[in-house]
Amino acid sequence: MHSSEIKKIFLEFFKSKEHAIISSSSLVPSETDPTALFTTAGMHPLVPYLLGETHPGGKRVANIQKCVRTGDIEEVGDARHLTFFEMLGNWSFGDYFKKEAIEWSWEFLTDKKWLGLDKNRLAVSVFAGDENAPFDQEAFDLWKKLGAPECRIAKLPKKNNWWGPAGNTGPCGPDTEMFYWTGDADKIPESFNDDNDLWVEIWNDVFMQYNKGEDGKYYPLKKKNIDTGMGLERMAMVMQGKNNVYETDLFEPIIKKIRELAKNSDIKSERIIADHIKASVFIISDEVAPSNIGRGYVLRRLIRRTVRHGKLLGIEGNFLAAIAEPVFEIYGEFYPELTQKKEMILSVLAEEEKRFNKTLEKGLEEFKALSQKGDISGKDAFVLFSTYGFPLEMTLELAKEKNINVDIKEFEKEFESHQRLSKTASARMFKGGLADAKEKTIQYHTATHLLHQALKIVLGKSVAQKGSNITSERLRFDFSYPGKMAKEQMEKVEEIVNGKIKENLSVNWKEMDLDEARKSGAIGLFGHKYETKVKVYTVGDENDYFSKEICMGPHTKSTGELGRFKIIKEEAVSAGIRRIKAILAG
Repeated sequence: MHSSEIKKIFLEFFKSKEHAIISSSSLVPSETDPTALFTTAGMHPLVPYLLGETHPGGKRVANIQKCVRTGDIEEVGDARHLTFFEMLGNWSFGDYFKKEAIEWSWEFLTDKKWLGLDKNRLAVSVFAGDENAPFDQEAFDLWKKLGAPECRIAKLPKKNNWWGPAGNTGPCGPDTEMFYWTGDADKIPESFNDDNDLWVEIWNDVFMQYNKGEDGKYYPLKKKNIDTGMGLERMAMVMQGKNNVYETDLFEPIIKKIRELAKNSDIKSERIIADHIKASVFIISDEVAPSNIGRGYVLRRLIRRTVRHGKLLGIEGNFLAAIAEPVFEIYGEFYPELTQKKEMILSVLAEEEKRFNKTLEKGLEEFKALSQKGDISGKDAFVLFSTYGFPLEMTLELAKEKNINVDIKEFEKEFESHQRLSKTASARMFKGGLADAKEKTIQYHTATHLLHQALKIVLGKSVAQKGSNITSERLRFDFSYPGKMAKEQMEKVEEIVNGKIKENLSVNWKEMDLDEARKSGAIGLFGHKYETKVKVYTVGDENDYFSKEICMGPHTKSTGELGRFKIIKEEAVSAGIRRIKAILAG
């Protein structure tokens, strides 16, 4: 069964169970959730609803969520570990619970109308119980009733079959996991053993039925939730009868292209390249650019590992665009934004590849010279990072090949010092959340003020800015609003903004006391700690203005400099927070 078919019938199945089908969220979590660099699981964007917020889609939803995890990046290249993957999931927000979740999991997996997996190859696990919560007898009995033999229902501890809470306290609960035997049909064990790698986990149902209190005890929840997840790549491996995820239709075209270009053969390098290029394409599509900090650093690390492993395979010249091409073919239909942004994505990859190639050979020469002296100091590792663009992980990989050590602690000290200096320098150069001081970036900054006010006019005065990210290519603006904007509302916002651009309103600023600024009608970021003296930017006449905001600038002198404003995307980023991405044409 083709991977696209698996996705299709999964959504069809849960639609038949009265689930609203929702879109995948961005790989970049909202600025209101700074706890993670990327969306790491299907439940990640849905946590607010699992904690009690009302979901616009109702109490039952299902979707296919794109995810990125980098914690196991060193393991990428084996049969199962991946950086980018898709999670198929269904959720109940205080609606159905264990009975329905388990019965539907079994139905979808085994019924010939859906996946039709061999029941004899399936096994499950349930929570064994401990001093905090009892054995999950209900889940155990439900599996028995469905026909699972007792010897195939493993009772496992909390480390295996428990989720949460997300922090020290909060909702949590046991889970049940489903496994498929990938070995020979005549060698299926009578009982399940989770230490046997031929048993592959394919689905996980989490039962959020407890709340962990500050006293460390677990109390039953009045409102119980279901959170499930099924990895597409593993399911494709099972349905296509493959031994590992890299042999499925989700990777085969990429691997094929790599082998066409390579002079050498190494399975692990091929898999690393295939995984990393896929992750890079998706990360860039969500408007992350390579850099030396945060998400940008992760992206840069992925791209540069790809280039290095390509060199190990003997691939000559610039090759990232060529091996990225199959990614668009595999995913373009389900994620049309990839096709829409293809030119931009390939441009970012090409530029980073070009930049890295310029320093790679010199860096390798420098590493060779340093390694001949023995272990690599933290200061030398940082020079490789800052001067030659080597992520620490690359230096560690090279050192491992030479059987020498790297002083990681000293490197971290050097890196932290570098970050402090960079932040100080940036604070002196740019204020107000701009990526740089380019003319186009400044234009987008001014457009953000127009957008903010237009949203208040169309959606209501309660709309408030929750975050922004402004580059020379686009603006991104997060704001408070309880539901999806209608097409007509977005068109009205565009009409208002473009009308004010056409009017060529003046943009002026003056320094004021914070209290004076607020009394004058200037708006600012809720909860932001301002200085006692602030800059107030006014769009329009002082006595008849369109917009007045507390802002550090810089801005254009008039709105007529902006060009035509166009919203390219409107989406949810968390409960009650929406995001608009927009561009200026001309």
